[in-house]
Amino acid sequence: MNWIILIIAGLFEVAFASCLGKAKEAVGNEVYFWYGGFFVSLTISMVLLMKAAQSLPIGTAYAVWTGIGAVGTALMGIFVFKDPASFWRIFFLLTLIGSIIGLKSVSH
Repeated sequence: MNWIILIIAGLFEVAFASCLGKAKEAVGNEVYFWYGGFFVSLTISMVLLMKAAQSLPIGTAYAVWTGIGAVGTALMGIFVFKDPASFWRIFFLLTLIGSIIGLKSVSH
């Protein structure tokens, strides 16, 4: 169950990073909507990370959380913000995913 909580926390990390990207593009009062989404997502992500870290090793929990956030945010950048999807970018995202899977497999 703690791994599921950690994965959800990582997805909320993607959400708060994406909200920052959208806030940068927003105009007028729409900016407040995206910053509100940022703060809500940030709070949920941190609370869930704290909950998961109570039962998982903190180094593993933090590494997996940031890995999910990094991969998810990079994919959001590619698909939503039209960041380039070069071979090396995809290659290193795949190595990061492999590292996350490896950390889970060697953790108790």
